Amino acid sequence: MEETETVERVAGVCGELVLRRRGEHHEIVANGTFLMDTRGGTSERLLVTAAADHMPAPGRIMIGGLGVGFSLAAALAHPGVSEVHVVEREPAVVRWNSGPLAPVHGDALRDPRVRVHVDDVVAWLEGAAPASLDAVCLDVDNGPDWLVTPDNARLYSDAGLAALVRVLAPGGVLAVWSAQPAPAFEACMRLHLDEVEVVEVAAGTAQPDVVLLGRRPLESVRIELRRSDPGRCLLPGW
Repeated sequence: MEETETVERVAGVCGELVLRRRGEHHEIVANGTFLMDTRGGTSERLLVTAAADHMPAPGRIMIGGLGVGFSLAAALAHPGVSEVHVVEREPAVVRWNSGPLAPVHGDALRDPRVRVHVDDVVAWLEGAAPASLDAVCLDVDNGPDWLVTPDNARLYSDAGLAALVRVLAPGGVLAVWSAQPAPAFEACMRLHLDEVEVVEVAAGTAQPDVVLLGRRPLESVRIELRRSDPGRCLLPGW
């Protein structure tokens, strides 16, 4: 067994955050619940590369949730990405990514294409201009159906999806990471977006990681027609 060392323990925005080292790898734990580590990262990279492959190029991407930087590194390596906005509510996570986690992603926060916003994703979306992004990539909490922080349910509600679609340019792509299948959220995505696709990625656990993808329709009237029956969506509003 590898020895576990606590690198730092802080009071975060929504509870205790711990960065710990186990052998060559780092782990982030929130309120006693494991969130992520520097092993693997396949699904986190796919979250961004799949969105970038399908968005209008050159594209402006927002990544919600910095994590250990896998998604950011994938965005910067993609030839179709011109600008990356990283929205992360925990200052400690941003600081760790500029310090002990920097070797994981090649110190990606120093790239001139990166803009870091220390903010809650929901609040940041409210202030973002309509149609200002070509892709939104969400890696917030453990996905729609497994929340460490209950307030994050707002982001995965029907109203949250509408807010996400609002900031996408026509033809823009929404990509959402989840630690498990999320059928109710997928159904709601189909009311807001075209070409919804679910990609499963083996994660060495009983359930695969999941990336959900959808494209904003070119004609907004199609969204209104789909959503004319609110009972079709099982997700709550804010």
